[in-house]
Amino acid sequence: MKAAKVKAQGEEGLRQSMSWLHTWAGLIFGWVLFAMFLTGSLAFFRPEITQWMQPEIEAKPVPAVQAVEIGQRYLSEHAPDAKRWFITPPTDREPLIQMLYQVPKPKPGERGFVRVKLDPATGQAVTGRETRGGEFFYRFHFELETAFPWGRWLASIAGMFMLVAIISGIITHKKIFTDFFTFRPGKGGQRAWMDGHNVLSVLGLPFHLMITFSGLVLFMIMLMPAGIHAVYESSRQYTDDVFKQFKVTPPLNQPAPLVRLAPLVEQAQQHWQGRVGRVTVNNPGDAGATVTLVRDAADGVSYGRLAPYMRFNGVTGELQESEDDLSATVKTAGVITGLHLGLFAAPLLRWFYFLVSLAGTAMVGTGLVLWIAKRRQKARPGDAREAFSLRLVDGLNAGTIAGVVFGVAAFFLVNRLLPADMPGRQVWEVRAFFSAWALSLVYAFLFQRRKWQDLLAVAAASLALVPVVNAFTTSRHLGVSLPQGDWVMAGFDLTCLASALLFAWMARKAARVRKAPVKVRAKAVAQPRAGQPAVQTVSAQAAEPEAPRAPNPVVYEPRGDTP
Repeated sequence: MKAAKVKAQGEEGLRQSMSWLHTWAGLIFGWVLFAMFLTGSLAFFRPEITQWMQPEIEAKPVPAVQAVEIGQRYLSEHAPDAKRWFITPPTDREPLIQMLYQVPKPKPGERGFVRVKLDPATGQAVTGRETRGGEFFYRFHFELETAFPWGRWLASIAGMFMLVAIISGIITHKKIFTDFFTFRPGKGGQRAWMDGHNVLSVLGLPFHLMITFSGLVLFMIMLMPAGIHAVYESSRQYTDDVFKQFKVTPPLNQPAPLVRLAPLVEQAQQHWQGRVGRVTVNNPGDAGATVTLVRDAADGVSYGRLAPYMRFNGVTGELQESEDDLSATVKTAGVITGLHLGLFAAPLLRWFYFLVSLAGTAMVGTGLVLWIAKRRQKARPGDAREAFSLRLVDGLNAGTIAGVVFGVAAFFLVNRLLPADMPGRQVWEVRAFFSAWALSLVYAFLFQRRKWQDLLAVAAASLALVPVVNAFTTSRHLGVSLPQGDWVMAGFDLTCLASALLFAWMARKAARVRKAPVKVRAKAVAQPRAGQPAVQTVSAQAAEPEAPRAPNPVVYEPRGDTP
């Protein structure tokens, strides 16, 4: 009995220590993680977002062999002296031919890459409005729009804290799977937020663990370089050995015609029984030219940077080397990377990725609100420091949870409202995102009584405006896209409307919370005290002198609509 009691106490002590770790690991980077989760969710639809933000571009994909033929013809005419060519054949998600070439003499401080998109039907360069598109959310997710490598380090550290928070949360909640089936929104307050947090956590627990761990694996070279430095003399040597498809071959400085690329693409696709995802030409027009074909990342979970490749002589077309049978280590790393990026996912699975990732976003958000709900009950009267910290976290919660969503909507709205030919308009899209977020934070601290209600309402209204403004500024609105079956444009607008309804409901709930304390106080006055008559005359109430009020201690109380 004594041994069992000691064991139980030890388990309880472990859970308590893990509870402390879970709380603070989730709070310290909670606001950064919320933004990372939300933008990461949007990044699963990166090509579709870019298509919506360039409505003037309409194209249909062509087979890879035909696309590469068109790309080679264009680059031979416009970039014959380039160091390297990159041609990405179109897909159903990205119907344009994506090309990149490196000029021989870049400007100081620049790498000299020029990006071109071709219409597969005409072979001409497509010039749509300048926009960051879905690329902004993809890059923000792991770079936080900061200079290299600091943003990646900050995102990686936040990911480490997230992994610690998930594991400690599993240890803390011994009834975590039982609590999954317990959701009591009618309870209100801390209990309702706890139930919501538990449900969202368990709902996508395998996904949350996978996406967090795999995100860290993506940066393993940056985070754990000791093994690489011990084996290789330089990072270039490591890259050439592990990522052979990216190997840059030196020129021979002897002019020679480039082989036709289309037959090589056809040969590779027959060999793989799959698609070619990228064609890289090193030293085009030189006797030392090489052509590297990489299999499409969407053909398998483990593909991507570690996909099978074939390298040909760029003059004769002779196969020089290929790699089909990858090692177990490379396959494992490829699977982990592929699971995080989700490039292999078909439309239904991609929506699953998106929705479960949004559940992770909500998990972080409910955790932040739950921190306030729990600490508010334990606040000590007269502790000015604790009151300040609670007020600070409360403002950051409202300003970030509603503000980031408002920023996303502002990013889309500015894309439609700015002139399509305005130079530098993509910079203003990013500025709109951060300005909306910053204004939300300022409002949350200046107007604390209505911050949740107002900011959630603003987020809802701005999301609802996106399809409305789209209808007034383009011809590809819901009235056209739905009858034509244009599900990229229609799906985007419908998702914005559905999100607007969700945030409108949240704003309405926040308004009820703001009014609830008044009703409770009214009930308290109406209820008689024990031992007193239920009804008192007005004269008796008036005759009774009012007791002097004690001075209010310094303590943080929920202001207005704080959940």
